[in-house]
Amino acid sequence: MTTEATLTSTSASPTARQVWTRARGIALALVVLLAGAIAIAVIRSDARHGELDPRSADPYGSRAVAELLADRGVDTRVVTTLDEAAAAAGPDTTLLVAVPDLLTPSQQTRLHNAFAESHGRTVLVASGSASIERLAPGVTADPATSLDSTLAPDCALPAARRAGTADTGGVRYSTTHLGADACYPSERLATLLRLPDKRGDGDTIALGAPDILLNDHLDEHGNASLALQLLGSRPHLVWYLPSLSDTSATGPDDERSFFDLLPPGWLWGTLQLFIAAALAALWRARRLGPLVPERLPVAIRASETAEGRARLYRKTDARDRAADALRSTTRTRLAPLTGVPVTQAHTPEALLPALSAHLHGNGQDLHALLFGPPPSDDAALIALADRLDALEREVRRP
Repeated sequence: MTTEATLTSTSASPTARQVWTRARGIALALVVLLAGAIAIAVIRSDARHGELDPRSADPYGSRAVAELLADRGVDTRVVTTLDEAAAAAGPDTTLLVAVPDLLTPSQQTRLHNAFAESHGRTVLVASGSASIERLAPGVTADPATSLDSTLAPDCALPAARRAGTADTGGVRYSTTHLGADACYPSERLATLLRLPDKRGDGDTIALGAPDILLNDHLDEHGNASLALQLLGSRPHLVWYLPSLSDTSATGPDDERSFFDLLPPGWLWGTLQLFIAAALAALWRARRLGPLVPERLPVAIRASETAEGRARLYRKTDARDRAADALRSTTRTRLAPLTGVPVTQAHTPEALLPALSAHLHGNGQDLHALLFGPPPSDDAALIALADRLDALEREVRRP
């Protein structure tokens, strides 16, 4: 065939440049995200003190309450290791544990044993289910946190009644201790719980949220009054800031993998990113299906088009599609020669009788040739093409 074709069907694998063009937007976004994460980490690493640190004047630090306690004669000492915290427990000392959930199970058990018989006061700030049951046996943290942050005392504890409303809303607690003071309830569960020891000289306080200790919230409601009363009942305050680098009293059961150290929010965020990437890949992926006609900027010889399509069929072992194309084209050309409308060229009942009458041949052989099953191998496909070509020449012969 020497006719010119302006329409052809093409399909080619994307080149490396095309892949880069498509993926550079996502790659740029990942680079920006990584650079932002590194910048935030560097900025935070430069800060000397962090959240709930009594030396920090940041909005989420606790320097203000430490200064007020100093004016009332209470000295504050910051410790970062379990050994220092356990050694400091005593009857004239208040031990504040800033982030109890950072402690390993063995560290929690050792810390509880240290202050349980000290007859001093221990304040656990926002202790969740991972730590409260070991640090305060008989107390359970509810999985659902308080919806409101500012709550009313609603208890007989003198410190709470004098302070009034305060920002204690956070972790909610329930207990089996009959002598416990359950204050600042949220949906019948306390956000401040006081557990006296056996002698009644010391106690353990579970505080549902750190807000009353933060510089940014100290001057709101009764936060300052409640914080000073809870932390100023004894002349010494030991402020324990647990650190991940503290390896004291760790055992084999405390060893954590890299994923155990990641907060849950990062894991959920990473999972969402993977889902989004998979959906984007499915959206951008090349869909399987019939070839799409494409108008080319130049005229291409029909023989080149046929050869290109044949190579594609051979590459994908699409002998069925190739046979269908050959048979369909032959039927379309034979129909006008036998007096059959082109619209009925692919209907065996219309084409085969007219073709048999024209050739005086066997209708069954023609049916197998023009409408039969696909060839089983390449040799059979070539033989089919030769037979179709011979049939068309015979029909055209005068």
